[in-house]
Amino acid sequence: MNTYDFAGKTAVVTGAGRGIGQAYAEALAANGAWVVVADIDEASAANIAGSITDSGGTAAATRVDVADEASAAQMAAFAVEHFGGVDLLVNNAAIFGGMKLDLLLTVDWEYLQRFLAVNLSGALVCTRAVYQSMAGRGGGAIVNQSSTAAYLYAGYYGWAKAGINSLTHQLAHELGGMNIRVNAIAPGPTDTEAARSVVPESYMTELVNSLALKRQGQPADLVGMCLFLLSDDARWITGHVFNVDGGQVVRP
Repeated sequence: MNTYDFAGKTAVVTGAGRGIGQAYAEALAANGAWVVVADIDEASAANIAGSITDSGGTAAATRVDVADEASAAQMAAFAVEHFGGVDLLVNNAAIFGGMKLDLLLTVDWEYLQRFLAVNLSGALVCTRAVYQSMAGRGGGAIVNQSSTAAYLYAGYYGWAKAGINSLTHQLAHELGGMNIRVNAIAPGPTDTEAARSVVPESYMTELVNSLALKRQGQPADLVGMCLFLLSDDARWITGHVFNVDGGQVVRP
């Protein structure tokens, strides 16, 4: 993995209390960023922030419900209070572990509204909460967490991730004039506790065998792309979705 210099930069990572978000937060801190570990599970966030601090990094934990504007505003205020502002945002939080498996035609309507509020609108809610701080500091970078599910039949999960792809493109145009770049990462099948709670092992085995690279991804496999997109090396890249998927999906 390449190393980057994020010294003096504040990064907010949502859903950072475990899994892929945890890997992003730890990698940003290891590369010098001050990290706000944000998660709806405050105890998990505090645990990860403590671990980062114990390892010599700088991090602070806060609770956030990304579907709630007031909660996102409090997260942004927390970043300003602790580290002076926001330079980098990773919109990683999502409902996935323990996700209900149902059809669009039959899923409980209230559950679907909550699901979309977190998995789709949450990225916009958090972006709206921090973009003024970013602009005031001369610009910044945002990475949204998409999924290869956006290109496959994956019910309302795929629908939400397809929306993330479109949101990424739209926000790139709205924020580009403020020198804020917006890109997305679309992971393929990745081995996390959340994935193991949702995807049956027999199905995962079949899925992995269909990949060009015959193994399940690990959170560490996604870190390099995230750091690159947040870094100045990607200073002329915005509005794009990058597959990190072991060759699962081919797009023209």
